[in-house]
Amino acid sequence: MKIVSYNVNGIKARLPRLLEYLAEQQPDIVCLQELKTADDTFPIEDIRAAGYGAVWHGQKGFNGVAVLARGTDPVERQRGLDGEPDDDHSRYLECDVGGLTVASIYLPNGNPQPGPKFDYKLRWMDRLAARARALLAAETPTVLAGDYNVIPNDDDTFSTRAMADDALMQPESRAAYRALLAQGWTDSLRVRHPAGGVWTFWDYQAGAWRRDAGFRIDHLLLSPAVADRLVEAGVDKDYRGRDKASDHAPTWVRLRD
Repeated sequence: MKIVSYNVNGIKARLPRLLEYLAEQQPDIVCLQELKTADDTFPIEDIRAAGYGAVWHGQKGFNGVAVLARGTDPVERQRGLDGEPDDDHSRYLECDVGGLTVASIYLPNGNPQPGPKFDYKLRWMDRLAARARALLAAETPTVLAGDYNVIPNDDDTFSTRAMADDALMQPESRAAYRALLAQGWTDSLRVRHPAGGVWTFWDYQAGAWRRDAGFRIDHLLLSPAVADRLVEAGVDKDYRGRDKASDHAPTWVRLRD
């Protein structure tokens, strides 16, 4: 079973690339982030024509998450996180599919920091941690997949100096991510590539792709029962280099059935 996290950076703009990826890689489950489209303009007919069912939580112009499943329809469990009733951002969607609970996560960027956007990021991470703790307590086999907007370690970026003031690499962001892992989650890509140096994102600016100036912010965290099934984890990096591609590459885990 191949499970993918893919920030598409606008599903309407990247739809040809997404459909191309689905046809070529045939992943079993795909968690999409940054749809940038409302619920009623999500391209469900194209997704179904590609052989996938879908549940989505859209928002016009920004944010938005979805879960796709090959040959079946995911069953929605929860959209959004508890703890902040006035938060209308479409950033969390949790579904059951293939005997797993899978969440698609688009964590706030938090820039500029310090400031209200960074404060919101940290509150959101606390809310995610509360939900993750509940899933573990229920012993639910779970994958938390998405764009976390956190660079966990110094060797997860091309340059710590360039990213030193960014919200993605602040001590508070990293501490919140480490606290999440400490609950019992496995950072699948890190486990399979412990030396670091594996990027999932390359900015459109300053020739970042050409220079391979990237960093790792897309993560698939596995609950203990799922971690026991982990075969491999990686990044389909070549898709970042295609015409009109997202600035993220599909990031994946492969599990034993």
